[in-house]
Formats: sequence, structure tokens, C-alpha cells
Amino acid sequence: MGEIRLGKLKPQLFLFLFFFLPLIFSNGCAPRAVFSPQKRSLGLYHVVKSGENLFRIGKAYDVPYQELARINRISDPHQIHVGQRIFIPNATRQLPVEIITPSEATLEQPSPADQQERAREGFIWPVKGSITSKFGHRGQTFHDGIDISVPEGSPIVAAEEGEVIYRDELRGYGNLIIIRHARGLVSVYSHNKRNLVHDGQKVARGEVIGEVGSTGRVTAPHLHFEIRKDNVARDPLHYLPPL
Repeated sequence: MGEIRLGKLKPQLFLFLFFFLPLIFSNGCAPRAVFSPQKRSLGLYHVVKSGENLFRIGKAYDVPYQELARINRISDPHQIHVGQRIFIPNATRQLPVEIITPSEATLEQPSPADQQERAREGFIWPVKGSITSKFGHRGQTFHDGIDISVPEGSPIVAAEEGEVIYRDELRGYGNLIIIRHARGLVSVYSHNKRNLVHDGQKVARGEVIGEVGSTGRVTAPHLHFEIRKDNVARDPLHYLPPL
């Protein structure tokens, strides 16, 4: 009495018991019910600050400025104003554009005073390798630093003593370190495999701060290195000793 005799079960009921009862009582890794995936953020709005332009904003978020102009229906990319909201596709957080990117770049040779300052500063090479891309115009864009080809995992050293003012991982720059030095100078190290310093850390000239890698928008391991003076990108070769 109360015993289920499989031989007397109707074929439809037998199939139900055979296939679905184990799923009901099982505690293993059975497939779970599929729910609608949570909507992913499609981007966010960046509020323009003093000194920013569409090119700098696009560079920080790794979106071509022409694309930002198109999405935001900006007819003249050179005409944006402080407080304007710029939609950044696929961005997940606000970025400090004024720190990440230089306000501009210059091809001007250093003045005699700057040359004397270079001798005083005593910058050293952050890595030893061959330069694969120089400072200056590169196609329709401008290369704000130099690319130095070095094996992945090679140590990166601080080019001069200073304080780490920014360390992050970004889509374009990859793992990035920015160090502030005396007299308005800043050095930038990007595409690192690992960052070994933190924000606010004081570093000595020659101290290891990271490892060479291929993070961000790159095709091979190398170090992208910049020097900025008063937030203007300048040719690092004007500040580094001859190879």
C-alpha cells in the first residue's frame, strides 16, 4: 500500500518521475534557473572642468574625441565649456582628466634656463631599452612621450625623487603611475605589468616602482614614458641623459 509500481505507471508519469525528481531533490551543481541578466551600465557623464578639452577627456577615457563629439552632438570639438556634461560610452567611473592627461604638448626646444634646470634635476632612464616610438606627431594623433621596448617584467625605476600623485589601471594607459617632482615637473609611466607603489608614497631616484608590461592599448611589452613641465608634455629626451 502506498508503494509505487513503475510497471503500472503510465508512460508520461514514468518519464516525469525519472527525469525531474532528481533535479528537485538534488543539492549538487545542477543548472540553476536562468534569470534576466542585470543591465550593464552603458556609460556615464563627465562634467567638464577648467583646462579640459574634448581631446584630453577622450584620451583619459580611451575614446576618440571625434566619437565623443558625434555622440554628444557637438558640432565644433574645440568649443566645450566648463560645467558641460559629456557622455562617455562604456565608462564606469569618473576620472581625474586634469591629472591623467597633459593640458597640451609642445615641440619647442628647451630654453637655456630649462637646459640648466635639466642638469640640476638629474633625471635618469626609467628602463634601459630601445626607443620604438618618439615624442611628437603620430598619424592624426600626438604622442605625448616615448615608448621604450623592454622585456616584460623588467623593473621600472623612478626617473627622479618625488611623490606618487596617481596610480590606477585605465583602458588606454593600462597600469599607470604619475610622480610629481620639484619645479613643476611630473613623470609618467604606463602599460605596466604591475604597479608597486601607492598614492602619496615618496620615492627616491632609481627606486623600483613597477614592472614593464603590456596592459592597456598596446601591441607588445614596452614602457610609455612622459615628462611634463607645468602640465605641458615635453620631449623626455630633453631631460634624460644621452644613451
